[in-house]
Amino acid sequence: MPLAEMAPAPPSPRATSAARRSFVAALALPQIQWAALATVLFALGGIAQLAGAPDAAWWALYLACYAAGGWEPANAGLQALREKALDVDLLMIVAALVAASIGQVFDGALLIVIFATSGALEAFATRRTEDSVNALLTLAPERAVRLSEQGDEEEVDASTLVVGDLVLVRPGERVGADGEVLDGVSELDQASITGEPMPVTKRPGDEVFAGTLNGAGALRVRVHRAAADTVVARIVAMVAEASSTKAKAQLFIEKVEQRYSIGVVVATLALFAIPLAFGAEFQPTLLRAMTFMIVASPCAVVLATMPPLLATIANAGRHGVLVKSAVALEELSKVDLVAFDKTGTLTQGTPRVASIATFGGISEAELLRVAAAAERRSEHPVGRAIVAAAHERGIDVPEPEDFGSMPGRGVAATVEDRTVVIGAPAALLSPSDTAANSVVDELEASGHTAIAVLVDEHLVGVVALTDRVRDGAKAAVRALADLTGAEPALLTGDNRPAAERLAHSVGINRVKAQLLPADKVTAVEALRDSGHQVLLIGDGVNDAPAMAAARVGVAMGRKGSDLALETSDVILVRDDLSALPKTIALARRSHRVVKANLVIAGTVITALVAWDILGDLPLPLGVAGHEGSTIVVALNGLRLLRNSAWVKAGSGASAAPSDIEHHHAEHRGLRQ
Repeated sequence: MPLAEMAPAPPSPRATSAARRSFVAALALPQIQWAALATVLFALGGIAQLAGAPDAAWWALYLACYAAGGWEPANAGLQALREKALDVDLLMIVAALVAASIGQVFDGALLIVIFATSGALEAFATRRTEDSVNALLTLAPERAVRLSEQGDEEEVDASTLVVGDLVLVRPGERVGADGEVLDGVSELDQASITGEPMPVTKRPGDEVFAGTLNGAGALRVRVHRAAADTVVARIVAMVAEASSTKAKAQLFIEKVEQRYSIGVVVATLALFAIPLAFGAEFQPTLLRAMTFMIVASPCAVVLATMPPLLATIANAGRHGVLVKSAVALEELSKVDLVAFDKTGTLTQGTPRVASIATFGGISEAELLRVAAAAERRSEHPVGRAIVAAAHERGIDVPEPEDFGSMPGRGVAATVEDRTVVIGAPAALLSPSDTAANSVVDELEASGHTAIAVLVDEHLVGVVALTDRVRDGAKAAVRALADLTGAEPALLTGDNRPAAERLAHSVGINRVKAQLLPADKVTAVEALRDSGHQVLLIGDGVNDAPAMAAARVGVAMGRKGSDLALETSDVILVRDDLSALPKTIALARRSHRVVKANLVIAGTVITALVAWDILGDLPLPLGVAGHEGSTIVVALNGLRLLRNSAWVKAGSGASAAPSDIEHHHAEHRGLRQ
């Protein structure tokens, strides 16, 4: 089913309740409470003034409004001044105090109220962003039942569980740690982690994740990740780290802000002093200068960039996509071509041994035994498949020595004093190995991946593996083609027949096969040199150099290698390819929101400054216009935090059909 047609699942009661609690907690923020108090005092002051109350009464209410709404920004401004920095907050407070000093206490109080409201809104947006990240952590239970070797039960903090611990998960409980089922059968709701809409049956040997909800059965689980390394913990840590980074636009704004603020102060003094020197009246001149300082202050510009970017990062993180930094989010919005790895990316990454061909008199069992021993320490899916095949046949796999990985080529290890090398036939076979080459050609022609096994430099066998296409891969490829306007490419170290067969099944025509890691880098650089902003998505050690060469590197999170996860800019925690076009679309939308915010802020500032200098801008109107634009900018960024923004990104991840048809015509039948 096309990505754009997929209907979003309704929010669960748990998610709705959590959102409600987050909203209530945000309303308890001091900034919101002080802003609310200032607003009430301002309203009471206005009523008293209109009702003809004594001047002292409504002055007292307005000054109380000053204190309630202005003490916090005044404190922040003075703190910045002590650090030899000029804060916009201080300019606003000075302007309000000057307005009161010349009898314009209503105007000054209005400035305080609107300024406090915009500050409260910024705090609210920040809190909602933080809550959306922290809510992920609440998925994992605080307590877990640990079992001793004797079977005794002990309730402990889930954070204290270590690798190797045995835990009991009762019906209806949440799993306390990532681990492997040792005993029991049950259905688990994994939607919060993997995005799977239906419960998944778990049996001995299956992997379970912290925070998933157990069904009717009881499970005994062996912990294989510490609390800090669970999928949920990694989401929280990486999104929190991303939220602390700043985009290039934000860094530029912060760099300019100080100089701009000083310029505003100098211009204000000039606007006050020069007319006075030529005989202008004091009070109107001071009022005009204060109005200028208010409307020229860059409050809205400062809020234009980070709120939408942080909201986007938090929203993506809530849906299982980790964008590591605001800079990565900016780069993601510029991507116009996506390149895929094959194994573990477009395929499930769990290949299985389909057949074994032996040479030199060795038995299948012995070949599998030594091959599994050599691959025992490997992270690659091929290695795991060979080890799994040995275990399925009940073969005792010895411990290897001197294990070494050769990314893109294979592995080498010493097994029982014999040197075992396993890798791609193209790298290990010579033209004289006619029988083996014939077997390899036959296997690759049928779409299998062939792996050669050498013992003491002698060929002893060829192992054939097969893998399944990942669910939703074809729809994701089509959605990315529609979104970027360029047909995705497949860059793989696998043989060409297998690569082309897989590419055809998911709708990819650009194929480069039998690539070593350095060749993948060259392929990415060639795409980049042709004018494309390339995103590379992969999962293995051999993908890491190409990820670094691409504009954006994306790693598959569940089974990706540590190096790939470290090198990447974005991680698909749930290995859900359909989330990638949504994330790119959301990143582009955040980029548009930032530009719109800057246009709004710049236009309002320019118009109000021109009005004040060339005409007669009333202070209340200047305050309302300036602070109103700040509120609009903050609300505009906050929209990207809503779940509907993610849904809209999914439905909007398509381009004009004419553009796509033109591109398909350009590349139809192309085999690189």
